[in-house]
Amino acid sequence: MKRIFLIGYMGSGKTTLGRAFSKEQKLTFIDLDWYIEERFHKTIQQIFAERGENGFRELERRMLHEVADFEDVVIAAGGGTPCFFDNMDFMNEHGVTVLLEAKPLTLFNRLKVAKSQRPLLANKSDEELMTFIEEGLQKRESFYMKAQFVFASDELESQKQISNSVERLKNLLNI
Repeated sequence: MKRIFLIGYMGSGKTTLGRAFSKEQKLTFIDLDWYIEERFHKTIQQIFAERGENGFRELERRMLHEVADFEDVVIAAGGGTPCFFDNMDFMNEHGVTVLLEAKPLTLFNRLKVAKSQRPLLANKSDEELMTFIEEGLQKRESFYMKAQFVFASDELESQKQISNSVERLKNLLNI
């Protein structure tokens, strides 16, 4: 039985690497945000608007506990998931946790092109976006550093880099 939790800041590559790694290992892939959206037939933004952040985080916690019952799975947690309740300790107790760590400039370049799909970023200038990323990483560092493994995820821009990263992750996890 395998249960691997990928954590990290938005844009760190949790979905990209998680999907490729799970396919290669013949494991189920679950993006926690997508799972929540499917279960509740609403976008994360709609849930945030209806329930507020506290309501969303409680729901996210319940869904994390639900998917942690699955076996042979790779779970991409939301960027903030490890930072609330006992979520980080819970993930460490129920599987292997891997922090995908990308440099702020890498995150900036990835998030800059995806700003329109991320309401928190939509109206930020380049300078504001970089500051937002740096401050966000700093706030979350103490939670992220509880991960059992740290994986550099700066090189996920091409199929070759993704394949190489899958191999590096397999080596890191001794698979």
